[in-house]
Amino acid sequence: MKFRYKRYSRNILRPVIPVEIGIGDRSIPYEALVDSGADFCIFPAELGELLEIDLAGGEKNLVNGITGKAEWYFMHSVTLTVGGHPFIIKAGFLPNMGEIGYGVVGQQGFFDLFIVKFDLQQEEIELKPRV
Repeated sequence: MKFRYKRYSRNILRPVIPVEIGIGDRSIPYEALVDSGADFCIFPAELGELLEIDLAGGEKNLVNGITGKAEWYFMHSVTLTVGGHPFIIKAGFLPNMGEIGYGVVGQQGFFDLFIVKFDLQQEEIELKPRV
């Protein structure tokens, strides 16, 4: 499956793709940055709240870098659907992340599930689910 890069200005393109994040019978369409430098998938806490996840009930961990300072996030099992393919993954939910504008899909929970090809010149990302 292929996705177009998202254009933010004349000179800024980013590999941001549509995903769906869900838990139980609730799900929300969302945009996520495909980030090979991210260790795992992480989304704004507000998204978890919309999904009615008890954020504080998750595994509490500290992350450095994504917001420019060390902050606590909470890990939960969710369903990540990409191009119609659902996967149960562990994802972090981080307060104060909403200012960034999108969540991040990283090594665990995304790159371990797909073969990823970035093609900046063609402005597209190709994903092949691992079998």
